[in-house]
Amino acid sequence: MAPSCLNICFLLFAVLYIVSYFIITRYKKKSDDHEDEDAVVNRISLYLCTFTLAVSGGAVFLLPFSIISNEILLSFPKNYYIQWLNGSLIHGLWNLVSLFSNLCLFVLMPFAYFFLESEGFAGSKKGIKARILETFVMLFLLALLILGIVWVASALIDNDAASMESLYDLWEFYLPYLYSCISLMGGLLLLMCTPVGLSRMFTIMGQLLVKPTILEDLDEQIYCIHLQEEALQRRLNGSTSYTFSRGNFTVQLNKDLDNIRNLKHKLERRKKASGWEKNLLYPIVMLILLAGTTISVLMVVFNILYLLVDETPMPKGSTDRGIGNTSLSTFGLAQAVLEIVLMFYLMVSSVVGFYSLRVFEGLTPRNDDTTMTTIIGCCVSILVLSSALPVMSRTLGITRFDLLGDFGRFNWLGNFYIVLSYNLLFAVVTTLCLVRKFTSAVREELLKALGLDKLQLSNSPTDPESGKLSANGHQKTL
Repeated sequence: MAPSCLNICFLLFAVLYIVSYFIITRYKKKSDDHEDEDAVVNRISLYLCTFTLAVSGGAVFLLPFSIISNEILLSFPKNYYIQWLNGSLIHGLWNLVSLFSNLCLFVLMPFAYFFLESEGFAGSKKGIKARILETFVMLFLLALLILGIVWVASALIDNDAASMESLYDLWEFYLPYLYSCISLMGGLLLLMCTPVGLSRMFTIMGQLLVKPTILEDLDEQIYCIHLQEEALQRRLNGSTSYTFSRGNFTVQLNKDLDNIRNLKHKLERRKKASGWEKNLLYPIVMLILLAGTTISVLMVVFNILYLLVDETPMPKGSTDRGIGNTSLSTFGLAQAVLEIVLMFYLMVSSVVGFYSLRVFEGLTPRNDDTTMTTIIGCCVSILVLSSALPVMSRTLGITRFDLLGDFGRFNWLGNFYIVLSYNLLFAVVTTLCLVRKFTSAVREELLKALGLDKLQLSNSPTDPESGKLSANGHQKTL
């Protein structure tokens, strides 16, 4: 790679590193300013996590940057000011992202976790050196375990003479094969998270924006909520006596009071919202989300049809450095922009879907209250998702841009049945999630319009004796 390309790569990575640092420090749990051994360990782990998150950002922008660069070079082939944008730079970025992804996934993140959890071997002198020694020993044992698993799996799958000889080639066989397995796992994780995230995006935007008021009396709802708040406040002040333990009951009442106040705040916000925000902004945003999801599903359906007719849509790697020779988009720059928007939309949806799954709810970051162990888990998860994004985008037919560098060397990309099954599962699961989402949303709106939602007081405070509270805040008796 030319020195000018290295300077550009360094500049782009510096920007990503600074942004990643501010993101992590926003969620990292605040600690005291006392400089001790744990503070040094936390700082080192913070820098490693920042580096990993920056690499994840590079993997996300990798394919969109390559697509838009190809279209710019086609539109302005002789422009002096874009001579730095060439095939050498694009291929160098792909190779660097692949290299740093392997480095972060197999070295830096395990080191950060073991270094954070280490205390030094029993009987040794405590300190940073002892923790580093224990960390390296754990990394060595982990490497032996992973290499042994890969060796056994490879020997069971391919038992011919050539494959047996390649088992002893660490650089040319082990690392590409291992990263291919990680990429497949990342693709499966994206397949599981993205459909959930696509349906979850409607709920999140519905919470951030103000919904239109259709056949609803907000004044009545606010009045009922106000009565519930007053009833809970009186019970907290000790106006009613109970025969059970007041400790747990007070905690429950405080929690219910917070829920009531949050609901009251949302209703008051809906009441104060302007007409254009309720009647124009909300429908436009929902239509944009629906259009993006529909276009994604339709592109996957067309890709399935193309796969059944011809093998051209099969994802494959490319070693051609001729970036800017031909357009890979039928409608030129407009389609390229659409593909880039869809890639970012799928990535955001996959992250939203990842944190929406019950299995990964514990990794959800919280402002100024996230431990370093949780941050490490988040960085590893985002790295796996972002590294698989270019492969998923090419496999689903979102773009026709061939995968460059080590991203095109994955073994499973050449398997027709895996690629076809991946496309079918994505289209079916996404459609089912959307159908379930919209049918439940329509049912809830109908219940609200008919006033039947008041029969289901899911947000009402619970009473330990009866388990329910009526709409006006009075206790129901058995």
